[in-house]
Amino acid sequence: MPKPTRYTVAQHGMLPTPSPLKQAVKLLLVAIAVLLVATTSVGAFLLYDLSSTYKGRAVTLEDQPTPPASDQPAAGSTYTAMTGGVNVLLVGTDICEASYAQELGKRCTGPQANYTSANNDVNVLLHISDNPRRVTVISFPRDMIIPTPSCERPDGGTAPATSASMLNSTYSYGGLSCVAKTISALTGIGIPYAASITFGGVINVTDAIGGVQVCVANGIDDPYTHLHLSPGMHTVKGLEALQFLRTRHGLVAGSDLARISNQQQYMSRLVRQLVDGGELSNPVTLYKLASALVRNITPSDTLTDPATLVRIALAVKSVPFDQIVMLQYPTVADPHNANRVLPNTDAAAVLFTALKANKQLKITSLESPGYGVVPQVTTGGPSPSPSGSGSGSGSGSASPSPSATPGDEVALPSTISGTTAADNTCANGNRR
Repeated sequence: MPKPTRYTVAQHGMLPTPSPLKQAVKLLLVAIAVLLVATTSVGAFLLYDLSSTYKGRAVTLEDQPTPPASDQPAAGSTYTAMTGGVNVLLVGTDICEASYAQELGKRCTGPQANYTSANNDVNVLLHISDNPRRVTVISFPRDMIIPTPSCERPDGGTAPATSASMLNSTYSYGGLSCVAKTISALTGIGIPYAASITFGGVINVTDAIGGVQVCVANGIDDPYTHLHLSPGMHTVKGLEALQFLRTRHGLVAGSDLARISNQQQYMSRLVRQLVDGGELSNPVTLYKLASALVRNITPSDTLTDPATLVRIALAVKSVPFDQIVMLQYPTVADPHNANRVLPNTDAAAVLFTALKANKQLKITSLESPGYGVVPQVTTGGPSPSPSGSGSGSGSGSASPSPSATPGDEVALPSTISGTTAADNTCANGNRR
């Protein structure tokens, strides 16, 4: 694995404080940004009424905590935010879909193409803390070697436990429930909610929102995903958005860790675009988005109640951008395989202990493992924060967020890199 290169902290965006109504859908924005879960397009979801096909795909999660009841409000009353912390697992799968097989290349059109099984190539744990509310998005490298617990398979059989398997093979062992059980065992965190989406679903969802504007610092030429982008800002949609999210050979290091950093850039920009760009006030866009999500999401059965979706969204209605923290699960190189990584359990323990105690996280390193992103170069505006903590208010201010409490902050080990939704980064492409 190439040695990471140190960079300065990412430039914070000049971001106005979103209205409470827009903030109420922020969970959706984060979830869509990683393209996986339909927890938030509140009004449109209720109009669409969570179709029977969506409910029919629902999966029961094995050995996970029972979520709190989410009864429908009485006539004339309003929904209330879900109490306590909330954990949602978001999974992206690589199953070959006939409609998009040609675009996905040899893996879906050659003699080894498999249209029935899938790998979990994107694995994201979305944690919403209790009072005060903060959002932490943790990406788990697909190439990480970890133990896998025994899992009940969708066909009723049992997938045996393994002592060492690649994380991205878990879905093929036991489906969405097995991924949730594996991540829960790794982190010590119960996961009552989960959802997955396919490559084709990503294409449909990004088409519904009209694309996402992303930044490329150096040009990208990827012969595997066939993505070719010049330096600058680009609006990616449909297949091109999927290529951007999948590319690793188009980045300097060509690693999965670099790809995760670039996916987090996409996530941050989509959050800000939807909140501040007006898309969420457009009923046509909302309906298209909700329809695409309902058609393409496989949820846990705990995410099929509209009241649950609304109450989760309301739980994050006032979280500022700089308190939406996106991290990579810490790893070390696998001494036996240069293309694999192992969990850094000591560093991870600091993170998950802080989350369980509901502490504010301070990012001490925006260094990208695998050299995936660089800070966006801007003219004028505020200088980068020297702490790298992403502690601005979400409006370009360097002052702490209102939710910050003296003594409540935990500095993460430098081996845990990340950004916030208030940070601007650009893909560090392989074209020089």
